[in-house]
Amino acid sequence: MSLTCYKCGKPLSDTFKIMVGRRDVCPSCNTDLRCCKMCQFYDPKAYNECRETSADRVQDKEKANFCDYFKIGSPGSNPDKERQDALAKAAALFKK
Repeated sequence: MSLTCYKCGKPLSDTFKIMVGRRDVCPSCNTDLRCCKMCQFYDPKAYNECRETSADRVQDKEKANFCDYFKIGSPGSNPDKERQDALAKAAALFKK
């Protein structure tokens, strides 16, 4: 899965998968990358729009913040589903 900006949809460099600083912005549209909308836990349907229950509430989901639970992910990404898919593929590979 490639990492893309939530605002412009352009692909982001692989270096952002390793670490995203609070001041990092999308090279294409200059949007903050360390924001709720770029986090794996962001979910507009969840309480406070976040699936991480211990995270503090953030008002502006598009501005850079200091959330300790931030994990970079493309909009709509679901790490749990990706993990389950990978496990299913591994099981199918080694199935007798």
